[in-house]
Amino acid sequence: MPEAKAFAGLLPEGWAEMPFEPFSEGVEICRLWAAGPNVALLRYDKGASVRRHRHTGLETILVLEGSQSDERGRYGAGSLVLNPAGTAHSVWSDEGCTVLIQWERPVEFLE
Repeated sequence: MPEAKAFAGLLPEGWAEMPFEPFSEGVEICRLWAAGPNVALLRYDKGASVRRHRHTGLETILVLEGSQSDERGRYGAGSLVLNPAGTAHSVWSDEGCTVLIQWERPVEFLE
């Protein structure tokens, strides 16, 4: 059984000092939890994107800094986005952003 974790001082900007690693072109990841639903921080460079994908489980995104966009709109800091299983989108950030993301299951890339 995994041990409980706590991340004191994550807000307002404590996440900026967390260890990030490459995830995809222009996007870095800091994995916070990988047992069951995954939880991570994603940091997008200005102009970075993630190609179109379908969710096989609930994805929850909290925008911490900057803004993230998809085909439904632009989400600034403080926005909470819920993408249920079966939904599909591509994601990009014109100005760069950092998000807290939780996903139940891996996504299926469509392109």
